[in-house]
Amino acid sequence: MSIVEIAQSASPFALPLTSQFRQTTMRTGVVIAGSSGWGEFAPFPEYDAEVSGKWLAGALEAAFGNFPTKLRTEIPVNAIIPILDLAGTRAAVTNAVANYGMSTIKVKVNDGTAASLGNDIDRIKAVRETLDAMGVEGKIRIDVNGTWRPAEASESLSSLNEAAGGLDFVEQPCATIAELLELKKLMNAWSAPIKIAVDESIRLNQSLDISAIREVADVVILKAIPLGGVAKALELALAIDLPVVVSGSLDSSVGLSSGISLAASVPNLYGACGLGTGLLFARDLVTETTTPVAGLIPVRRSSPDATLLSQAGAGVTETEREWWRTRIIEAWHASACDLVSPEIREAVEI
Repeated sequence: MSIVEIAQSASPFALPLTSQFRQTTMRTGVVIAGSSGWGEFAPFPEYDAEVSGKWLAGALEAAFGNFPTKLRTEIPVNAIIPILDLAGTRAAVTNAVANYGMSTIKVKVNDGTAASLGNDIDRIKAVRETLDAMGVEGKIRIDVNGTWRPAEASESLSSLNEAAGGLDFVEQPCATIAELLELKKLMNAWSAPIKIAVDESIRLNQSLDISAIREVADVVILKAIPLGGVAKALELALAIDLPVVVSGSLDSSVGLSSGISLAASVPNLYGACGLGTGLLFARDLVTETTTPVAGLIPVRRSSPDATLLSQAGAGVTETEREWWRTRIIEAWHASACDLVSPEIREAVEI
């Protein structure tokens, strides 16, 4: 099966989300069927062909390759709270704890407005107050997506840490390694510095400096598909040798299988993982969306239901379908062909 044939046979989808996430209310992508199962290719629209090639390598691994040996059969999961108003925040925390047993809460912060910090402080307080009212000790993490400068990060973290009654960690507070190092130095004067977790500094870095990551990070956030697949992400985890949290990439339950497999195989798992993204989908490609029970999800693979896949593709125009076909071919030649294993390359280049 050539890459052109794979592109032609890929099934596009458009799935509505329960609320806005990453400036979108609709998750789009394609799923690819292969000899090993189904893979999902859904890089965000702004990603170029080279970056998208990593996502394609991850999708092709799921479709034609083999996942690494698993060390565990279930994965602890954290809740993800988008930027909501206070009532929405309280409702989301209540739902996560009462219905899914999640006690680690990751909150997106900094919407870029002048009122952002004040709103975020109120939202974090609302999370802690809701957990306390439910009798749950719980952990609170925040995700900044690299939008603070070091001085702003230091000031904001002090207030947000107090509002949380202690943060578990802050994810990607600043964009660059140099800025993270500056923040690290600022926090060294604190009696209890907040742990820094890095995501984009690993995932979007074309020439990764592992020693620099070790210098600034306490925890690494790894996403299987955007890193080129489970095997590539596991190799990176072993090389960095820091505690790992595995996160999804706003995947459907089909794509989430790769993240689950990585969390099942990585030795140094830090704790609850960001694999509860099924709760962000109003509709899915499977009859039973992968969501946590008692805070845990089982290690398993999911395949799309034919009817649901057809429904998810019904609203995709022919122009959009052709755009995805072209994107697959360009991503393959830009980088995926060099990232996949020889076995997968052979399967694709037949």
